[in-house]
Amino acid sequence: MVRILIFGNSGSGKSTLAKALAARHGCAHLDMDTIVWEPGRIAEARPMDAVRADLDAFLAQHASWVVEGCYGDLVEHAAHACTELIFLHPGCEACLANNRRRPWEPHKYATPEQQDAMLESLQTWVRGYYERDDAWSYAAHRRLFDAHAGDKTEYTTLPSPD
Repeated sequence: MVRILIFGNSGSGKSTLAKALAARHGCAHLDMDTIVWEPGRIAEARPMDAVRADLDAFLAQHASWVVEGCYGDLVEHAAHACTELIFLHPGCEACLANNRRRPWEPHKYATPEQQDAMLESLQTWVRGYYERDDAWSYAAHRRLFDAHAGDKTEYTTLPSPD
């Protein structure tokens, strides 16, 4: 049984690693973006009690899973259930480059053009990762990782999913 929780900045490689690990272990995968945002309306958050309920339901429904996201409050909420916590932070430039190469994400955006239209605001948000002190910041992620008492791994470059 694996229960892997991956977190980091946008563009850090969370989804790439999560998909590879879920495929390797034959387990369920949850991208937290799919429960945080109103369907079809990226940047319009759902009520946090509904988001936590959906996260709890996913964790309870699957014996093995890989969950990934940048939401520090949700990572903290789920960390008690994971068998491994993975923190990805390859640096700002790597995240920006990864976002520029990101394929269309139809579970988030209705069209590739809609995704492209959001890129610059996403890149601005990514650039602020090391300066902000909110639930999605490096400071919050660092605190979560350092406080976690279970198995944990930190990567400053994207690991090979093999």
